[in-house]
Amino acid sequence: MKAAFTEKKYLVTLVFVISLFMIWGVAMTMGDVLNKHFQNVLHVSKSQSGLVQFSVFGAYAVMGIPAGLFMKRFGYQRGVLLGLVLFATGAFLFVPAANAESFLFFRVSLFVLACGMATLETVAHPFVASLGPQATSDQRLNFAQAFNGVGTIIGPTVGGMFILSSSVAADLYSVKQVYIIIGIIVLIVAAAFSLVKVPAVNTAFDPHHNQSVDQQLVAAPKRLFQHKHFIWAIVAQFFNVAAQGGTWAFFINYGHEKMGLSDEKASYYFSLSMILMMIGRFTGTFLMRFIKPNILLAIFALGNILMCVIVAQSAGWVSFIALLLINFFFSIMFPTIFSLGLKDLGHHTQQASSFIVMGVVGGAVFPPLMGLIANKDVATAYYLPIICYVVIFLYGLKLYKSN
Repeated sequence: MKAAFTEKKYLVTLVFVISLFMIWGVAMTMGDVLNKHFQNVLHVSKSQSGLVQFSVFGAYAVMGIPAGLFMKRFGYQRGVLLGLVLFATGAFLFVPAANAESFLFFRVSLFVLACGMATLETVAHPFVASLGPQATSDQRLNFAQAFNGVGTIIGPTVGGMFILSSSVAADLYSVKQVYIIIGIIVLIVAAAFSLVKVPAVNTAFDPHHNQSVDQQLVAAPKRLFQHKHFIWAIVAQFFNVAAQGGTWAFFINYGHEKMGLSDEKASYYFSLSMILMMIGRFTGTFLMRFIKPNILLAIFALGNILMCVIVAQSAGWVSFIALLLINFFFSIMFPTIFSLGLKDLGHHTQQASSFIVMGVVGGAVFPPLMGLIANKDVATAYYLPIICYVVIFLYGLKLYKSN
């Protein structure tokens, strides 16, 4: 008999937590719109604009462990509320940043906002994984990430309409207005979630849950960092988000420089690539009923190695379509790596979540490096993520195994 996707008592909580995935999806891709907008308005270079991603993903390295400790001490619900408050605070800081027309101030605002995102991700992933049987945790995480895909579609669409549009592209007023609205929406979600009664979650990741007392006594406890599959999950997540950060940061540049598109139109193609990512996540959730998650992860990693090679050739629409398809193959990587890394960790699960979230700091490293190459040729820069997908392929093929 197949394990259930979730249980009836968890449905309301699951809906709220899935909405969080959508919220930080909006913020994540809005950062890539800002990357190009700051090049236009504040006259920073591509490598300098890559510091936008450095500010966002750097926050994950800073906030990962504190968020995990807070969650362990105060529980999932208060962890979510902390993340939402930090998120809204960062959004409202865009007002003085825009008034000062300061790239540094914007980066500080993004850092605070991203501390909220990091907290939400640290809490939400094990939260979703715990809202049902362990056997279907991969499916729940990929399902939740599919709605994160909805957010990543909304981000560049809103950015294209209200930030990169030719009528507002020369100022920062629209940036300020958009982030005020985002801050207000986030506070409303926080207020609503504070009223939800969260049921006690399952011991979904306890490997001894169905064992007898004698069996539990025989099973020797292991420290967190003795679990090699968990350590490799951090490494894989580092390179996974490194590839994501670099690919997304210069998507609009590629559309403008290689395809002759306006910034606004390129941002809409960016939204299209996010639709493909959402389709990939729903497709991945379905395929995991028949294909082991680690095998599917390895297959998708090979797909992206091929796509990056094609993108780097700068072969017109063939390369641009390959750039769009990177997000389809990228789709299942983050949640699948996360879920595989949390398998069989028992009481270490919450702490492990914070460390895997810290692996997201990879997104702070690659955009400035890709920017240095993109200053000369943006297509050539897409050779760099191949390194990342090779690591992910190896993780899915062998390094995922828990012992």
